Amino acid sequence: MKKILAGLFFAALWGSGSVATKIGLKVAQPLLLITTRFFIAALIMLAVSLLINKTRFPKQHEWLPLIICGVLSMAIYPSAFVFAMKHVTAGIGTLGSAACPLIISVLNAVWLRQKITWNIWAGLFIGLGGVAIAIYPLLLKAYATPFGVMLLTFSMLCYSIGTVYYQSINWTLPRLSINGWQVLFGGLVLLPFTSYFYEASLNTIDTKFWISILWLVIPVSILAIQLWLFLLKVEPTRASLWLFLCPIFGFLYASLLTDEPITIYTVIGTILVIVGLYLGKKENSEVAE
Repeated sequence: MKKILAGLFFAALWGSGSVATKIGLKVAQPLLLITTRFFIAALIMLAVSLLINKTRFPKQHEWLPLIICGVLSMAIYPSAFVFAMKHVTAGIGTLGSAACPLIISVLNAVWLRQKITWNIWAGLFIGLGGVAIAIYPLLLKAYATPFGVMLLTFSMLCYSIGTVYYQSINWTLPRLSINGWQVLFGGLVLLPFTSYFYEASLNTIDTKFWISILWLVIPVSILAIQLWLFLLKVEPTRASLWLFLCPIFGFLYASLLTDEPITIYTVIGTILVIVGLYLGKKENSEVAE
């Protein structure tokens, strides 16, 4: 039950990130939004970790894995994804994101030599099919340039590699500390690019900007990622299945906040995603024996 609740809360929080980002992008440049979010989140997490929880600093051999995870999952992935969305439609972007669990499972099987059972593979493909059906109305208006598809694929690959690399490390630091350092390194990598592309006329630092930032910092960058790291630890081969629920929550938020209709495709897709989750998380009888 603890893993189920963690997975549901993770998907609900992570899925809200797209809505908060859309709000922020109306008043700020993408890199300014991402970098500001990362530095504030890192400051909060490292302050709590180092000053309140008295967590130690990373040891010499821990710095490189933290930097690699920060660059792949916190710097390259969100930046490439945001710029890709300028060249592809929302449907293509959502479908690309939904491919992450499949990529992660393949990398787990090849890189970490983790056995992926038939029910997990079935859950992955059913879940991906469910997302595809849910976004079918968006796919009818799909448009994508080769450059946009390349950027989108690159972002998904970096996120998946970062996830699998994280799973390959025997971490001894607390999750809050790991998250804080990763986010900090992601922000540091993006800072020069943010400064170079910054145009004051394209940014309005108002209430809408700070609401977006605070939501992206606390529920998404801190709480959701803490839950994600927990899931990766307790169920490494099944954790990625929860990513399929993120677009579904995104559709729900869009319906509640922007009056976008819930279609029959959304309902059918949601049912398939739930079936995929159930099947993927069902204990394999061979393993149980």
